[in-house]
Amino acid sequence: MANVDDGERTEVMPRVKVGGGPETIRALSAAFTDGVLPDTYVAGGDLVHTEQVSGGLASVAADEDAPLPIAATVLNPATTAGLLAKHVYVYRVKFRKKEDGSLEPYEEECTPSQSTLASVLASKTWPQVPPLRGIIGAPVLRRDGTLLQTPGYDPATGLFLASRVDLPPVPEQPTAEQVAEARSFLLDRFLRDFPWASDADRANYIALLATPILRPYTRSLTPFALIDATMPASGKTILTGGPGMLYGQKVLIWADAEEELRKQITAVFTDQVGVVIWDNLPEGTVIDSATLAALVTTGVWSDRPLGTSRSASTVNDRLWLCTGNNLQVGGDMASRTVRVHLDPDMPRPENRDQSKFGIPALDQWITQPANQMTVMRHLLVLVLDWTRAGANRAAGLAMRQFTPWAQALGGLLAHHGIDGFLTNMAAVRDVDEDETRWRGFLTCWHDRHGDKELTAAELRADGEPDLLNGMHLDRWDGQFITTNSGRLPNPNHLGKMLTGQAGRWRGDYVIRKRLSDRGDRAMFKVERNAT
Repeated sequence: MANVDDGERTEVMPRVKVGGGPETIRALSAAFTDGVLPDTYVAGGDLVHTEQVSGGLASVAADEDAPLPIAATVLNPATTAGLLAKHVYVYRVKFRKKEDGSLEPYEEECTPSQSTLASVLASKTWPQVPPLRGIIGAPVLRRDGTLLQTPGYDPATGLFLASRVDLPPVPEQPTAEQVAEARSFLLDRFLRDFPWASDADRANYIALLATPILRPYTRSLTPFALIDATMPASGKTILTGGPGMLYGQKVLIWADAEEELRKQITAVFTDQVGVVIWDNLPEGTVIDSATLAALVTTGVWSDRPLGTSRSASTVNDRLWLCTGNNLQVGGDMASRTVRVHLDPDMPRPENRDQSKFGIPALDQWITQPANQMTVMRHLLVLVLDWTRAGANRAAGLAMRQFTPWAQALGGLLAHHGIDGFLTNMAAVRDVDEDETRWRGFLTCWHDRHGDKELTAAELRADGEPDLLNGMHLDRWDGQFITTNSGRLPNPNHLGKMLTGQAGRWRGDYVIRKRLSDRGDRAMFKVERNAT
């Protein structure tokens, strides 16, 4: 070790001797592997450095960004040079002539060249450097059922806990009194005054609130979350602010174009947050996105970040939500979405008497760190009581790729007597705009033609309105299928649309397709399930 006088204080720093280019590369590579740089880890083959983010806001609104206080940055030559100057005594041996003419060695502190540092950082193999698998903003349940709640790096999981609030240790085995208090607080105070449309909506929300805690434990995919209401000022943003304030959030503006949505998703993975929210979508927006459908069903998101020439892969460890009024889902999103629906059933929800609420001014209350700590502590108590009891799963629940998530969260809720989880899935299908359009189309088709086979051209001609006494008469009563732009498709496009739906049941109806006897055209008909 060397004593280095920086003019104000003396520090004990690791020593790294360098020389020519190859010697310096070898020395620095060995030094980095030995951990001479503090708070340095490896992620995806790259060395990254974690540090406190300066200038963060002490308090934010529930609909604003709330990043975590720690960020991980991939090291480049410039940042590495700065870290070396701060934490390591890098020197080379030089010689000077003494009075008697002999040469005397001495040490000269130096900064390696940018090209040398770039050569060192180009390596993708860093033995003994601890892996960083993510930065989290709140305690999580490890795979073995123990709680990661000590701030900093956790070797067992590779996660770095950068809490947004100072949370006192939570007992691994909560008492019955603590469990009762936690349940009473969450149900009878924190969530009491939201106008839940059903018990399912409240249960689904609690499951979403606990999802980031259980993610490492369940190792499961997480569905998309839709939080909507019949009226503005119903409390949607406060609900998203719950997990957002606890785990760190990024608030986005909804992008209708698939390419823009993909860019948003790729960019947000560079932010240290646990929750991503598309807030306040236009009323009646139909969420039918192939990009979102792919996002929530993949454990690793791969894309080429803007301004780079190579693709990057990132673990999909976020909770993805959206809010709006009277939202709809379409396509594959219907079976990949959990809905939380609010219905105040009154003309001006903002005029409700908050003095009678369990927590008045909840939108302001949730932004206070001490209150966030209270919510998190009670939530953790419920989770730990469930694991102590054996972490039983709800074996009867199934939700496509999200079945492990549904069974774990269903088990947690059932353990605490919270009913209704996922029982509104039929309601989600009812707001499936794509399902509704096709079901109406097939119903009308079968009513008009029964089991008769038609070509796409014949069917399209039947969709043309009749002219009666100068008035256009729509025999389909507006139920004929349209393109995404709302226009009637031409015969070729209609044929492709029908082929894409062949064999897919829409309610009690399904399209069947076969080639004509001459084999020169496709024939379509609708069958009805008679049972």
